Amino acid sequence: MESTQPLVGDALLKRAGELSDRAPDQIARACGYTGNSGRVLKKAFLRALVEAKGFVFPGKESSGSRGRQAEYRTKVHGNGNLLVGNVYTRKLGLVPGQECKIELHEETGTIWLRLPDDLVVDEAALDDEPSDQAADA
Repeated sequence: MESTQPLVGDALLKRAGELSDRAPDQIARACGYTGNSGRVLKKAFLRALVEAKGFVFPGKESSGSRGRQAEYRTKVHGNGNLLVGNVYTRKLGLVPGQECKIELHEETGTIWLRLPDDLVVDEAALDDEPSDQAADA
C-alpha cells in the first residue's frame, strides 16, 4: 500500500472542489485523509479544509502535533467493551496475542490485569535460554 501525504492548502481546496458532488467521506479519502487501517480521518480533513480557507486555530503549534496523549481514562463502548489502548499495553510490555487474566476487586472498585501464573516469566530460565528474550515483558 502506497503511503502519500494528505493534500493541504490550495491543492486540497482544488481537489475537494472537483469532488464536491460526492459524499464527504469519499472526498476525504480521495484527498489522502485516511489512517493506517484505512479509516477516514474526518476531523483532520475538516480541519485542513478550514485552515486552507485561511482560518488559523488559536494555540496551534507550528512545530507539529504530538498526537493523542495517554489520559488513563476510558469509556465503556455501546457494545459493552472496555478498551485499553496500545499506550498502556506498551508501557506494560505486553505483545499482541499475549494472554492476561482480568481480576475484579469489588471492594476497591478496581480491575487488575495480570499475567496468568503459567505465563509468569522465570528470570533464571531466561539466563539459560538467551534466544527467548521476547518473553521478558
